[in-house]
Amino acid sequence: MDLILRKYKPTDCQALAELFYDTVHAVCKDDYSEKQLYAWATGTVDLIRWNQSFLSHYTIVAEINGNTAGFGDIDSNGYLDRLYVHKDFQRKGVASSICNALEKVVDSDKIITHASITAKGFFEKRGYKIIKEQQVKRQGIILTNYIMELQSRLIKK
Repeated sequence: MDLILRKYKPTDCQALAELFYDTVHAVCKDDYSEKQLYAWATGTVDLIRWNQSFLSHYTIVAEINGNTAGFGDIDSNGYLDRLYVHKDFQRKGVASSICNALEKVVDSDKIITHASITAKGFFEKRGYKIIKEQQVKRQGIILTNYIMELQSRLIKK
């Protein structure tokens, strides 16, 4: 497996939107109902807004043998916004590699993320602590996620 991490390019946006949808619906199906999955990932995203968000954040794209394997982004304040790994590349170190790269670029005393039920254990293994369980409403549907925080002393530079 040849994992390559690279910076985001606007030409990636459509593929990342598709990976987001596919990942949510395949990987999170044991933790969320079908209604919740469709509320979270509807199949349509505002590509212009997503592209602007990716460009304003530090965004990493992971590739394995020429295939988009995952992506993640973090803002300058240490908010880890998105982290998604294609269903075919789960448990192969892709998310860890992306997180390592994202966490290194932040000059903040902590990193915050809103982790899904599915991702909670992954972040806990990295040293993130649950600050609060919350219920968020998407398209009128309630989803549970967790505000999680990593203190800077735990960030591997």
